[in-house]
Amino acid sequence: MIKHIRLSENFFFKQLFDRVSCTYSYLLADTETKEAILVDPVIDLAERDAKIIGNLGLKLKYSINTHMHADHITGTGVLKKLLPGSQSVISTASQALADKHVAHGDILEFGNHKMEVRSTPGHTNGCVTYVCHEQGIAFTGDTLLIRGCGRTDFQEGNPEILYDSVHNHIFSLPDNFRLFPAHDYNGILDTTVLEEKKFNPRLTKTKEEFVEIMNNLNLAYPAQIDKALPANKVCGLYNLPPEMEEKYKSVLKP
Repeated sequence: MIKHIRLSENFFFKQLFDRVSCTYSYLLADTETKEAILVDPVIDLAERDAKIIGNLGLKLKYSINTHMHADHITGTGVLKKLLPGSQSVISTASQALADKHVAHGDILEFGNHKMEVRSTPGHTNGCVTYVCHEQGIAFTGDTLLIRGCGRTDFQEGNPEILYDSVHNHIFSLPDNFRLFPAHDYNGILDTTVLEEKKFNPRLTKTKEEFVEIMNNLNLAYPAQIDKALPANKVCGLYNLPPEMEEKYKSVLKP
């Protein structure tokens, strides 16, 4: 067993889940200033997230994406409308619309807390990992999943680049840092750097072995990609499927 770093007394953390896409969203906040960040929101649950933020008396500063998702539409655009004053964030390399674009080494601040941006491409060009060093936690998106990783066979995927991203920018963190992915399909909430360095069945291999594994997964075409990518390129504000247009027409109208 490894001892986790204790969260600061003024650091709020809540993990949220979308049962349809098996996506985790993460609400972080400074309990003193009430400034908050929401990581990887899902459009279907934007009203839930806004309600939670309001109930807790928090002020959403940023809704951020770890990458341009292919399996769900981001909730950042709707949240900007539901919670005026908040801003959407995504990496510059994603080439997607947002209020704020970030790159490797940038720092996002909320209250007295800081989150470092680490570029971790390979699943997509725009993938980033967000690290809160003081709290000993990192949000790895699809780059590193629990005992797995994001696929590399579409949307600019590259197994060699993904392998280097994980080993250089995630496995280089302290062993006791907790890692929180964008998805899990087995009901596991989080993992640690040490666990993945020891037990990840793909990323414990050599780079050559990893590339061979990833090039032979033979996965099905992503079911939601044709709906998700057009909307996610424009912050989930436009190019929505008809059911989302109808659901949020009063919110997103000009």
